[in-house]
Amino acid sequence: LIVNVETTPATTPNDHMIAVVHASLAQRHHLPTMHLADKGYTSAQVLLDSQRDDQVAIIGPVADDPSWQAQAGEGFAKADFQIDGDRQVATCPAGHPSVSWLPNTYPKNGVVWEARFSRQDCTPCPHRAQCTRAKKEPRILGLQARDQHEALQTARAAQTTEAFREQYASRAGVESTHEQAIRRCGLRHCRYIGLAKTHLQYLATAVAINLIRVGEWLAGTLTTPTRCSRFAALQGAA
Repeated sequence: LIVNVETTPATTPNDHMIAVVHASLAQRHHLPTMHLADKGYTSAQVLLDSQRDDQVAIIGPVADDPSWQAQAGEGFAKADFQIDGDRQVATCPAGHPSVSWLPNTYPKNGVVWEARFSRQDCTPCPHRAQCTRAKKEPRILGLQARDQHEALQTARAAQTTEAFREQYASRAGVESTHEQAIRRCGLRHCRYIGLAKTHLQYLATAVAINLIRVGEWLAGTLTTPTRCSRFAALQGAA
């Protein structure tokens, strides 16, 4: 059943809404201890804030490292460096320590520190082509705040495990709720102008879906299994 409805402008980032949803659920004593969410809601700051402020564990895939080093998979992504936040030193996979650890001049995407390595180490390094594409400059490692960095690395490691996949599989059921709201109740078609009226429409849609589901449950109506496309069926047969 749908237990909370929030309506926002289309430009509102998903991860900005987790705290709002949790506050609304807490007021009605519906706050869970675990919240399954998709990748749009699982920024490092959300993982930390939710656990600290609401005692709710956000379970969901976090964004992969977008760097070309991570995509290459040759051992020179940020996760392959040893980060010592206490000493403010990063050690590369080849064993060379950073020579400086300075605040990022233009913070972006949560990157607040830059660990810079020595030219004397980077220039002759046999792994330079796998580590940096700079012509002359050494490797510069952009780092988030320590707690964010550790939360993100922990989450990335956890999401590769079978236990995570089994736990997160429970979220698949909400996709049918999305489809029911879209196909049966026209959720994507806004009938009114203005956020307040639109929110009223969405509240009515949520109530309608809940009534439909309660009625089907009382009537013993079996849920329809996920439809398999003809192309997917051919793949299975092959």
